[in-house]
Amino acid sequence: MPTRKKKPKLAVFKFASCDGCQLSLLDCEDELLVLADAVRIASFAEASSRVLRGPYDISLVEGSITTPHDAERIREVRAQSRVLVTIGACATAGGVQALRNFRDVKEFARIVYARPEYIDTLATSTPIANHVKVDYELRGCPIDKRQLLAVLSALLSDRKPSIASHSVCVQCKLRGNVCVMVAHGTPCLGPVTHAGCGALCPTYHRGCYGCFGPAETTNTGGLEWALVAAGASHEDIARTYATFNAAAPPFRRAQEEQLVQIRPKEGRRG
Repeated sequence: MPTRKKKPKLAVFKFASCDGCQLSLLDCEDELLVLADAVRIASFAEASSRVLRGPYDISLVEGSITTPHDAERIREVRAQSRVLVTIGACATAGGVQALRNFRDVKEFARIVYARPEYIDTLATSTPIANHVKVDYELRGCPIDKRQLLAVLSALLSDRKPSIASHSVCVQCKLRGNVCVMVAHGTPCLGPVTHAGCGALCPTYHRGCYGCFGPAETTNTGGLEWALVAAGASHEDIARTYATFNAAAPPFRRAQEEQLVQIRPKEGRRG
């Protein structure tokens, strides 16, 4: 009688985040039942209190590193994981909480907490890849569940996952959308944003907000003139880049370029 092959062990870990990407996995509904039948869910606190010891075949990691404890814990997770996949803007770029990277965190703690000396935190919020080797990254705030299922399906079939590297503009064209910036003058980050959302916002006549972070090749300088022509000020453009993926290098550089153009004007007004 042939021995039954053991199911791969899947673990889901949370660091500094809102849990939205884990909820995207739970939102898979019927597909989640199929997935649960194909793997042993070894650790997934959002769904079950049961925890199985590693090692794990696939680990999904949500959230950024913001404390010394988390910096140590992610190394332990990496050591226990055959394949590590980061999910969401927090894990891949530091998240909206990475806005702290450009301010005095000790000052924040002093203002917010009655006893700031009890707060053990790092000065920065950094992506998982800054600390350990990451095998695959899924962008988004939150991630797209179809993209997540495609990656998990490939890994469980011993295939290399195919993750799109083009911009949201390509997805707009595939959906037959009229360009909101060209046709309606709506500011849109689609030309510099990583694909994955299915061009959700432009499909409903709204500009892209950059939830999936910078595309692999970005030309934020080339996009600037179009955003200004659409009515965006330099301050508006800087603020647009300073959201879910504020610390991603291309978006951070774009913010700094806009701020440089704002400061001389503020100096003249003074």
